[in-house]
Amino acid sequence: MLKLAVLVSGGGTNLQAILDALADGRITNAQMTVVISNNRNAYALTRAEKAGVLSQCICPKDYENREMYYDALLNALEASGAELIVLAGCMVVMPEKIVRRYENRIINIHPALIPSFCGKDYYGLRVHEGVLERGVKVTGATVHFVDCGTDTGPIILQKAVEVLPEDTPKTLQRRVMEEAEWVIMPKAIDLIANGKIQVKDGMVVETKVPESPQMEDKS
Repeated sequence: MLKLAVLVSGGGTNLQAILDALADGRITNAQMTVVISNNRNAYALTRAEKAGVLSQCICPKDYENREMYYDALLNALEASGAELIVLAGCMVVMPEKIVRRYENRIINIHPALIPSFCGKDYYGLRVHEGVLERGVKVTGATVHFVDCGTDTGPIILQKAVEVLPEDTPKTLQRRVMEEAEWVIMPKAIDLIANGKIQVKDGMVVETKVPESPQMEDKS
């Protein structure tokens, strides 16, 4: 059973999608052990409490410096026994010490089709503003493993979403969540929990299942 730690910063809609998928069996062989937020007012913490999942706030403002905050976050992750870290609307950039500790065991959801509209200047509503300003016809979402860059880790899943002429950043954001993010994040977790994918040469590939040996026909 794969143990999940989910990191959040806001409302927790992606967290709710994961909770729902765990409840209805779209994610198997996994359990959520903790939800951690950097924001004590995040509604995501309430979602976790309602689902009976341990939740805690680890806020950077409570520590003298960033390194002390990162150490506290790493300690909490290790104490939870988490085997997969899920960044579900988490606005904290993971430091190298955490990325190295959980290499290929941290995943993130980005609201665009990487490598488009990604990187340090693209997060939250800014992604959808950029999409509309550029006039692209198709956007979407991407689930990827986290490395030491920004949105540069191996891509696990992507799903496209049509951009409509009447879209605003907020309507597009909502549709990308509903049609893509809430679909591919649970699916990616299920693939990992059941050992169906692996990272090879910097890319995500399907895990090959060894064929069963043929039984000799003695008739």
